Amino acid sequence: MTKTGARARRNTIGDALSRAATRFRTSQALRFAGRDWSYAALDAAATRVGRCLLAAGLVPGDRVVAYGRNSDAYLLLWLGCARAGLVHVPINFALTPKEVEYVLRQSGAALLLHQPALAAAAEAARGAVPGVRGGTIDAGEGPLDILAAALDPRWDAGEPLGEEVEDEDLVQIMYTSGTTGAPKGAMMSHRALLTEYLSTIIELEMARDDRALAALPLYHTAQMHAFTMPQLLQGIPTLLIDAPVPATCLELIERERITGFFAPPTVWISLLQHPDFGRRDLSCLRKVYYGASIMPVPVLQELRARLPGARPFNCYGQTEIAPLATVLRPEEHEARPGSIGRPVLNVETRVVDAEMRDVKPGERGEVIHRSPQLLLGYWNMPEETARAFEGGWFHSGDVATIDEEGYLAIVDRTKDLINTGGVLVASREVEEALFTHPAVAEVAVIAVPDPKWIEAVAAVVVLRPEAPADVEAALLAHARGLLAPYKLPKRIIVAESLPKNTAGKLLKRELRQLYAGTESGALGAG
Repeated sequence: MTKTGARARRNTIGDALSRAATRFRTSQALRFAGRDWSYAALDAAATRVGRCLLAAGLVPGDRVVAYGRNSDAYLLLWLGCARAGLVHVPINFALTPKEVEYVLRQSGAALLLHQPALAAAAEAARGAVPGVRGGTIDAGEGPLDILAAALDPRWDAGEPLGEEVEDEDLVQIMYTSGTTGAPKGAMMSHRALLTEYLSTIIELEMARDDRALAALPLYHTAQMHAFTMPQLLQGIPTLLIDAPVPATCLELIERERITGFFAPPTVWISLLQHPDFGRRDLSCLRKVYYGASIMPVPVLQELRARLPGARPFNCYGQTEIAPLATVLRPEEHEARPGSIGRPVLNVETRVVDAEMRDVKPGERGEVIHRSPQLLLGYWNMPEETARAFEGGWFHSGDVATIDEEGYLAIVDRTKDLINTGGVLVASREVEEALFTHPAVAEVAVIAVPDPKWIEAVAAVVVLRPEAPADVEAALLAHARGLLAPYKLPKRIIVAESLPKNTAGKLLKRELRQLYAGTESGALGAG
């Protein structure tokens, strides 16, 4: 095949940013902590950052680890790496030095950039891995600082940047949470991400007159790649903040007349329970997006009732598919509130049994995908990559049902199914039942060891402030009216809070570890 015209046909993250800057020029692209960035300024700053990194001795293909909270400089580091042909490696800002060290070693990182507040952890991790250089993200000064480079016009001069970068080149390594072993680095190409941006813009109805609030961490693929990046490329101004504090989010939605907001279920729960939810004028919200974990139907119903003018979108996917895979559209919620919808534009999805045969409507099976949005593989993990793509499809690890019209409903993650006495129980089903009790604010259902059943159903519950302390028996009685006896919790544990990561995702693995040494008590069904 001839390569004539290859550069003219190329489509990279850097190219997409340049097109947006040409289209929208002086329009506002991003605002953070009092700094406004037009599209033209954001485009120029990305080039400055890229040139600074290459001048520091990095070469295309080098891995650059980003360790910090949300900021404009954090986003510019990503854009600068993409333009320069470097591989961006975002990590959770809550990682310990040992966990950061793992990523540095596993990715073969050349550079670790951190926020000043994380200097001690960053230096401890870097000191354990020879050859990794260091710098800062948004100190505003120093020999290698991203914010300083982005604002320094000296980096404007130079040859065009990233001319040798190709569509299929690796642009980002996204580490999975590691719930079933050591974290795996999902390798994402320019092509995969840009294909997903197209799916997202169309399926989530992103429009030029939208106004976006980005509150969830940019290290997480949902906020960065399902919302912030496609919104920027569509000309939607984004207000970026460093954390989804409920009072702050509600105040900004009202004051800035935000039209679209994404949050995982745990954050929507915290917003609904905050007293400001009823006091603020949130009528500007036209689109409410939820995803990253399963939304309890009672919470969804409350959200729809209290924001009647907002159109809800259920967004399902995972890191390895960039991440959006299916969407339940607003008009589909009434008939199928528990569904994750149907595959998006650039995704083909099936639900299959262990032999990869399509299950019948209503039967459980594993969700598998084919899509140009998919990862190239897991970094330096060929066996895991081969397993993930067994049979020519990507295996998600999610258990779902599918109906006659192709709508999917997640039953559970494979690891969250409870095998009690040889019968599988979906934790989500038990959670949905308990959520309908007025005393329950949050609930997570897990397996605990049991001498008779091997695994027993246990519910960890956070109560609403007005709930009585001795509510366990009432919760069990409530569940009896909704669930078969074998699905009933054999233990109900009242907790002050549930463990979550910094992206608001519930960490059931921590609950399983916490209660792994305990057996189910007498409370529950025999």
